[in-house]
Amino acid sequence: MMQPLPTKTYDWQGFSCAYRFAPATATQTPMLFIHPVGVGLSGRFWDRCIAAWQEGDRPLYVPDLLGCGESAMPHVAYYPEDWAAQLKFFIESVIDQVVVLVVQGALFPVAMELVSQCPERIRGMILSGPPTASLITEYTDRFWQQVRWNLFDSPLGWGFYLYARQESFLRQFSIDQLFAQPDAVDSEWLRMLAAGCANLDSRHAVYSFLSGFWRKDYRSAMKHVHQPVLVVMGNQASSISRDGVADSPLDRLKFYTETFPNAEGVVIPGRNVLPYESTTAFVEASQQFLAAKEL
Repeated sequence: MMQPLPTKTYDWQGFSCAYRFAPATATQTPMLFIHPVGVGLSGRFWDRCIAAWQEGDRPLYVPDLLGCGESAMPHVAYYPEDWAAQLKFFIESVIDQVVVLVVQGALFPVAMELVSQCPERIRGMILSGPPTASLITEYTDRFWQQVRWNLFDSPLGWGFYLYARQESFLRQFSIDQLFAQPDAVDSEWLRMLAAGCANLDSRHAVYSFLSGFWRKDYRSAMKHVHQPVLVVMGNQASSISRDGVADSPLDRLKFYTETFPNAEGVVIPGRNVLPYESTTAFVEASQQFLAAKEL
């Protein structure tokens, strides 16, 4: 396993934001990795993927979203538009080049908001296990999202977060909802989550995700994305939402490839955290896509 990349910081709206950077010996398009949000998750989610990817052919940027990892953790409700604005600033002020986005799971809406805010800066997207169609095609009333936030941002939510930080819960949740193979939930994964939620202020980003601020109908916006898109789905992909409509990996793949004007899909072994559980297959599929599209 490679040594962790050193952490760098930049300031955005008065907050310190962290990122890691793997330089390149060539001048190909940089990659920007958008991590999932959940108990203990941050840019460190991509460590295995970066280690497999790191051949020096293109720069790799791995930011921590505000409220996560080593970035500042203000007590606010985080919307996809907020994280997209953070990343837009990061692209324009730190990277200062066009990028290809690599996006994990339900952070898909952040990528969509980012493409909307700065389309000229995005050359393509790679989506790892994006949400089931029902979660991004139905309008969710902001009033009820705020009600959920208020419930989480209370002693009730505090108790939930203390419980959810326990290793036993994190292991079982990972087995039940994220990984295809139970033995893939290893000590490295659990140590990463424990470090990521050590600071209890990390709960606010998790509350924001669970409140569903990211849930709205993105179909119209998707139809206006003309950059090349690769959708990578696990052959055992499942929805982690209780009210999400169950669909097969091929059904979900079909939705994305038919809604985006310029998309293609591939199914690889794994479930919902492909860059971690099926790292080699995910990196190979991504690199083949980049080469074919000359990105």
